[in-house]
Amino acid sequence: MLETPPLALYVHFPWCVRKCPYCDFNSHTLHGELEERVYVEALLRDIEAQAPAVTGREVISVFLGGGTPSLFSPDAVARLLQSAGRHLALARDIEVTLEANPGTIERGRFAEYRAAGVNRVSLGAQSFDDARLAALGRIHCAQETRRAAAELHAAGLENFNMDLMYGLPDQDVGAALRDVEEALALRPSHLSHYQLTIEAGTVFAGHPPRLPEDDAAEGMLEACRGLLEGTGFAQYEVSAYAPAGRRCRHNLNYWSFGDYLGVGAGAHGKLTLPDPGQVVRTTQMREPRRYLASAGRGTFTRTAVPAPELPFEFMLNALRLVDGFDASMFVGRTGLAWDTVAATMAALVREGLLVRSGTCYRASPLGLRFLNDVLLRFVTEIPKSPAPSKLSTAPQPPPALA
Repeated sequence: MLETPPLALYVHFPWCVRKCPYCDFNSHTLHGELEERVYVEALLRDIEAQAPAVTGREVISVFLGGGTPSLFSPDAVARLLQSAGRHLALARDIEVTLEANPGTIERGRFAEYRAAGVNRVSLGAQSFDDARLAALGRIHCAQETRRAAAELHAAGLENFNMDLMYGLPDQDVGAALRDVEEALALRPSHLSHYQLTIEAGTVFAGHPPRLPEDDAAEGMLEACRGLLEGTGFAQYEVSAYAPAGRRCRHNLNYWSFGDYLGVGAGAHGKLTLPDPGQVVRTTQMREPRRYLASAGRGTFTRTAVPAPELPFEFMLNALRLVDGFDASMFVGRTGLAWDTVAATMAALVREGLLVRSGTCYRASPLGLRFLNDVLLRFVTEIPKSPAPSKLSTAPQPPPALA
């Protein structure tokens, strides 16, 4: 039977001081004054319009992402969170994360964000090598990251993530390790460690830098993983490490195929509707001007995920988790019978790409290394019309927009 999973809120802030050449997110270079008041008012209309779809459901986390949310003032963040609290049922212990660029933080501002309701920060460090930061198009230097981390500790925001990238132009294992060592010295509670990849539509796609070979990048990953785990940072997702009790609640909800409201220009959302038995994706207008004109008017798209696509959508998230998932979660969060994926799962276990322990499945070290190939199997091997679980309602056409 299709179950209702936990619910989160994602709010997108689409502007940056300068768009990075590797970035394929919905971010736009800011020209002129930031229209803070106008954009926040649009966000408030958006939240109010979407709230009836989740009446009675508790929101466990809020993530303010971008773009660069730290371009917006603490007063704007406070207003947004206060409005969310009026229209949504926010958990008493809610996790509220703000993405911040070290180059946009003014002295003392983290204390004001904390007073506004932020209790977790994700700091976009990327590297501690100033030459590589320049090559990545970042607007900050390593010293600004160190200063931002000190500000976080001074503000009592010790629950903060640090984003790092590896596989950077002309980087070797030693340089990748130095970045991790520098990050750990700043005492973050969480570390995200991503490989730089060339994405379509980016500046780097048109003018690609010289990146390390795949084997070299794999060596960096292995060395950095060993260093992190040796200092108490356990890997719990493909790119995420944290000590016990510091895993990101918001991202765990994504990876467990949970629900989330998507608010802001280009924001995506996912909602589970037990009656009529649908998993629905929502997408807001991407271009900020169009979003500003349409927010709160029900003009975002809402589409039911076709049943044949649900196995891939679920595995795309759940197999990123180092601990994997229980078969009952697949059934409850897709509404499909386990038989839909049983043969593919068994074959992947035989091939050493997945590990089974009772009813729990996880990717093996080999499976994590070739995760894209593993995921492709849920596109090529799943029947075109997967059977619903015995108590669930068969998927229906997407509901009409209000």
